[in-house]
Amino acid sequence: MSSEPQIREIEGKGRTILELLANRKYSVDFYQREYKWQTKQLAELIDDLTTKFFESYEPGHDRSEVANYAHYFLGSVIISNKGKERFIVDGQQRLTTLTLLLIYIRHQLENEDQRAQLASMIFSFVNGAYSFNLDIPDRTACLEALYKGADYVVTEPVESVANIMSRYADLDDIFPEELRGEALPYFSDWLIGYVNLVEITAYSDNDAYTIFETMNDRGLSLSPSDMLKGYLLANIVVESDRLRAAALWKKRVTALAELGKDEDADGIKAWLRSQYADSIRERKKGAQPADFDLIGTEFHRWIRAHEEKLGLLKSSDFARFIEGDFAFYSKWYEFMRNSASSITSGFERIYYNAEQNFTLQYPVMLAPLNVSDPDDIIKKKIQATTAFLDILISRRIWNWHPTDHSAMQYAMFLVMKEIRGKSLDDLVDLLSKRLVDEKERFTTNPAFRLHGTNGKMLHRLLARMTNFVQVQSGLTSRYVEYAKRGGKDAYEIEHIWANHPERHTDEFAHPSEFSEYRNRVGDLLLLPKSFNASYGDLPYEEKLPHYYSQNLLAGSLNEQAYQLNPGFKRFVEQSGLPFAPQSEFKKANLDSRQDLYGLLAEMIWDPEVLARIKEGSDH
Repeated sequence: MSSEPQIREIEGKGRTILELLANRKYSVDFYQREYKWQTKQLAELIDDLTTKFFESYEPGHDRSEVANYAHYFLGSVIISNKGKERFIVDGQQRLTTLTLLLIYIRHQLENEDQRAQLASMIFSFVNGAYSFNLDIPDRTACLEALYKGADYVVTEPVESVANIMSRYADLDDIFPEELRGEALPYFSDWLIGYVNLVEITAYSDNDAYTIFETMNDRGLSLSPSDMLKGYLLANIVVESDRLRAAALWKKRVTALAELGKDEDADGIKAWLRSQYADSIRERKKGAQPADFDLIGTEFHRWIRAHEEKLGLLKSSDFARFIEGDFAFYSKWYEFMRNSASSITSGFERIYYNAEQNFTLQYPVMLAPLNVSDPDDIIKKKIQATTAFLDILISRRIWNWHPTDHSAMQYAMFLVMKEIRGKSLDDLVDLLSKRLVDEKERFTTNPAFRLHGTNGKMLHRLLARMTNFVQVQSGLTSRYVEYAKRGGKDAYEIEHIWANHPERHTDEFAHPSEFSEYRNRVGDLLLLPKSFNASYGDLPYEEKLPHYYSQNLLAGSLNEQAYQLNPGFKRFVEQSGLPFAPQSEFKKANLDSRQDLYGLLAEMIWDPEVLARIKEGSDH
């Protein structure tokens, strides 16, 4: 007699996002886990969707052409249908993320009909009241704020709410620039109509969870890492070698898994892309996935198809592949990921790049490393590579170029190929030449300013600049404090000019001209949220005395900083930067401050740092 659980009735149906979410409500039971997606998972989803969309989209298409675009399968969701209520058993991470993406896109769209269509997938009108389709009470307030474009401060220790707010904020950094213009309506149509999921519906919790457990217990839960392990170990014929390799694999995968969800797979992808990817799919209609793309989606299959390229010809090669290559590159990937989570002395730039959501840095860092390299050379290679990326990313932000995964992927692929396995000398020469050949600098954009989507990135640049002045003046680094954006201890971008165009009619004929100038970086500081609340609206002359008590970049407006702070005075003299107190703050004062910030940025992100790293003199 079978002991298999008996499932009464289930339904499986392929649905578009529109069919799944429009005017349909879902909830989760109290014992369900929190919304846990991090920046990495969000970035991967956006990149996958963008890549698939651009396989079909071409500028100039009629909107009706979207009906012929390729579909994209996003996986399955399992629903327990209890009468009129639907409870998500599996899939709430994706459904929550899709809701955030729909809210974000709705804010970017101009067409009201299309905005209304997206609204029907975000909330519904039931029993005389509006409520979100993802009907989870402790998330309602934050979703409402996001939908209305209002501020929301996370005050309660609810993990889901904190992650929802953080992931939505990430979309400003991650959502590709190439989708923000004329392509956006097409992408929106495609997303809701041609991205598919399978909805599996059961009519009791027990049946729904039986389905969930069965899907995860019957081999479908094998990860690409598990399948790669099985393939590699099966090709090691000497039992003692196989047992030794298996033990090492388990040790390294366990260490990577402790970093977070899917980190073992991400580490393998970074390693393989860095050392072996020789091709990448072209971003055009009909282009086929190549090495870089296939490693990202099915690396276990890619390795099997490229045994000769990887030197996997006999049993000892497979053992070497695990005990030599995998052990080496996974160890350094682990080091890089730990340095990305918290500042590590000498490797601060890994943290800075991660703060800018630059997930492509890991294969680029791994690319020049050789198994035979001594640790001191490896560390210098990592430092040089991350310095290059830090400069490149910061320059692009300053000059209004996108830094998202989609925009940077091809360029980083070319960098990886160029620096793969290079000596430290060659690495520094190649990366330095790239930076010198780059025409745009910080001083080539005298109008750099705060605008709609660069607030988070500009905040981090200001945090770097503020911290640099502090440290160069002999004070302790406070970057993490300056970069903090949420909570009562947050720092905010402060405009030196309060938002009162009527105070500046002598220099600006129209409020819009004043507003553009007011948002230039020369008018901006980073100050505690409490300071902004107390003094932000005051005229400059009344704020000036209070600036001296803040960080030195703000304090440099006040003449006392030059009289009472010898460390800052010494920094100004040695750097030659045109710091000067400003007794008033007119248009000319802002212009001089704008020039100062550009020169300060050139000093912080100086390509000469790569040579100093090579010589061991970068302190």
